[in-house]
Amino acid sequence: MNQSQIISELNPRRVSLAPMLEWTDRHFRYLLRLVSKNIWLYSEMVTTGAILHGNNRDRFLGYSAQEHPLTLQLGGSVPDELVKCCILAQDFGYDEVNLNVGCPSDRVQSGRFGACLMATPELVAECIAAMIDSVDIPVSIKTRIGIDREDHYEQLQSLVEMVSSTGCQYFTIHARKAWLDGLSPKENRDVPPLRYDFVYQLKQDFPDLHISINGGIKTLSDMQTHLNHVDGVMIGREAYHNTYLMAQVDELFYHSEFPPPGRKEVIHAYAEYIEQEMLKGVPLMQLTRHVLGLMHSCPGSRGFRRLLSENAYKKGFGAELLIRAANEVDCL
Repeated sequence: MNQSQIISELNPRRVSLAPMLEWTDRHFRYLLRLVSKNIWLYSEMVTTGAILHGNNRDRFLGYSAQEHPLTLQLGGSVPDELVKCCILAQDFGYDEVNLNVGCPSDRVQSGRFGACLMATPELVAECIAAMIDSVDIPVSIKTRIGIDREDHYEQLQSLVEMVSSTGCQYFTIHARKAWLDGLSPKENRDVPPLRYDFVYQLKQDFPDLHISINGGIKTLSDMQTHLNHVDGVMIGREAYHNTYLMAQVDELFYHSEFPPPGRKEVIHAYAEYIEQEMLKGVPLMQLTRHVLGLMHSCPGSRGFRRLLSENAYKKGFGAELLIRAANEVDCL
């Protein structure tokens, strides 16, 4: 069965994976696709400069065919550079391109993109318009509800209105504002209060737009609650630290008739992937570091994590280490 048959035609963006630097690389995305056939995957944020001026585009744009549907998230604020990257993304076969207007790190602030773009909504709209005009695949945006003291609903509403006038239909809203001065990126993930009501109100004010919500979503019950108000939910750290939670997404939110895969099934499939990637020169540690959350809360999970953490960096180990570590766990 091909991906077009598996993916729900009604709303394939119903549940999506948040783009997370250092976490949602192609190896974790492959693992998560083994767990869920339907969740919409996002790349890490990749800057336009890295793509256009780097020596190895495949490093930033490469992925496995099994990952579809897949979005490339871009960090940038120069329309011409974003256009060039959109064209490359389409050529590489991505299903969508997303503009990051929410990351609060020092690196994106120094480059004048990410969350600081919320201070210049006209530029955001200019970037999105240029991106849409350059490709046939959808262009979307991920943003916060505001920055610093500029966090009134009317400002968010104005940004969405301006961007949607370009033809952009897909918005993901992280329901926290970003403090660009005074909080670290880590603190910005937890300290600013969640304002889910802002995102719910956006859906009421813009019923024809596809609105997804992000921030603090940790349970299947949370997902269902939000889906009563908006079109989609985006899951971040919980999908990484408690990966097997996502095994129930297909049945609950996509009405899949296929039973969810067992942890043992996922482990053996990922072990095959490890063997293939190691033949390409990928270190074992880069591959096993993503699998630790698969055994979250299982009896024996501590031994599973210990075996991998203590041995994956050593020479002479391969995919068999993952199988051996999995034998420490009781809930396969």
